[in-house]
Amino acid sequence: MKERIKSLCKEHGISMNKLEETLGFGKGYISKLGNTTPNTAKIKLIADYFNVSVDYLMTGEENESEKYYLNEETAKVAQEIFENKELRTLFDVQKDMDPDDLRALHNMALALKRKERGDFDTGC
Repeated sequence: MKERIKSLCKEHGISMNKLEETLGFGKGYISKLGNTTPNTAKIKLIADYFNVSVDYLMTGEENESEKYYLNEETAKVAQEIFENKELRTLFDVQKDMDPDDLRALHNMALALKRKERGDFDTGC
């Protein structure tokens, strides 16, 4: 698993130290993965960060039906949004998020969906 994470880091141009820092892990957590039982919540965070399944991290095999984004280009754009601190809120909705901010995100997503369908009536 550690080697797959190392490979994903290299593929995405991020160091393992930076990944640990970004995800809030202690320094050296990933290096210790071969020697300790992994924390499933942390493995899920790593999988989500790289847009791969936990199975892929654990076994190296990706089940197509488990992919969140079926379109690779969409997956890439979602990853870029996730890696952008200002936009990460789109993926990091928290219990304490301001309701107005959550509504704004919801309305933005609906507006994009309407645009995609060619329905430009904003309801305003």
